Amino acid sequence: MTKHLFKLIWNKKKQNFLLMSEMLVSFLVIFAVFTLMVYYYNNYKKTMGFDYENLWLVNYNNTYQTKSTDSLNTFYDNLRQTIKSMPQVKEVSFCSSNVPLSQNQWTGDAHYKKIAIGVDHYIADDNYKNAMNLQLLEGRWFNKADANLKTKPIIISDATREKLFGNETALGKMIGVEDGKFDYKVVGVIQGVKARGDYSPAKPAIYLRTDTGSYSSLGKMMVKVTPDADAAFEGKLYKTLANYMRDSHVEIEHMVNKRKSTNLFSLVPMIVTLIVACFLVINVALGLFGVLWYNINKRRGEIGLRRAIGASGQSVSSQLVSESLILATLSLIIGTFFAIQFPLLNVFDLKAEIYIVAMILSIIFIYLLVFVCSLYPGKQAAAIYPAVALHEE
Repeated sequence: MTKHLFKLIWNKKKQNFLLMSEMLVSFLVIFAVFTLMVYYYNNYKKTMGFDYENLWLVNYNNTYQTKSTDSLNTFYDNLRQTIKSMPQVKEVSFCSSNVPLSQNQWTGDAHYKKIAIGVDHYIADDNYKNAMNLQLLEGRWFNKADANLKTKPIIISDATREKLFGNETALGKMIGVEDGKFDYKVVGVIQGVKARGDYSPAKPAIYLRTDTGSYSSLGKMMVKVTPDADAAFEGKLYKTLANYMRDSHVEIEHMVNKRKSTNLFSLVPMIVTLIVACFLVINVALGLFGVLWYNINKRRGEIGLRRAIGASGQSVSSQLVSESLILATLSLIIGTFFAIQFPLLNVFDLKAEIYIVAMILSIIFIYLLVFVCSLYPGKQAAAIYPAVALHEE
């Protein structure tokens, strides 16, 4: 039976070539869609790495003009104490502008021996870990004693540790930042932070401690509040900040809202790809349905003859469905050959598991699409009466 089906397909190879081409293009597009979906899902199911609930971001511009770093430090230390004295405030931290879930990025290099990788740079104070609720995996976070150390302390993420040190321990290792001088000592490792939203991976990152001159360049403040902090308290906090930092533009944002907007922005590529894929799948389904319908009308004599010599309606329907599935299989063999190159060549630096899962889902989807589209034409073929078909011939 299978040999007979292949012979029928071969005899109509020109007609079947276009149908196979449609299936091949559909498979490749669906493969791209599923790859993106699996990639997003794998990132989504991983933890964010920090606590965005009840976390507010204060944007300000430094208007306190002084050449004395001691006066500048005293100014912001007093501001920290004033805010932290409020009942609804749990922690206050000054940090660089490239906070998680923002559009600001500060990227550079980190070096260890002959290894150099791209990392995200962050400047954070001693309270940053508690404000963000970062998960410490090894070592410790910054403290006041670090100001007196001869070597500069640095905190790295687990992704940075993996790329720089592999299976070795990171604590105590000296690494270079930007200029390649190995003058930073690793004192802690934290779990990676998904700074670009739920659907993006945690990129390699390093954290540098604020020094005596950092306040002049910082413009962000993380405020960890209690769950009962409401709009009334937000207004009170704004007035406190505005009165203390006169002539400064102050803006308060909620990290929960920034997470939502960042996630929506990240989903745009997948939404566009899904729309294109849906139009393509609809066109392929209509084309497949039309071709099968046309084949039935062209093969009424053949179908009637098969029915006249004893073939059941179920066997005729099964033949048409089987022919469609064989065409799909031939297309998928070619499509899989191209798809398998992505994990082999490590395209886009994605894990091989993502491509493999996407490939399996794409194959299942194409088979289901072909099967569903061939069911009704097969049912129509099974309903052809032998006498009517032969009479027409």
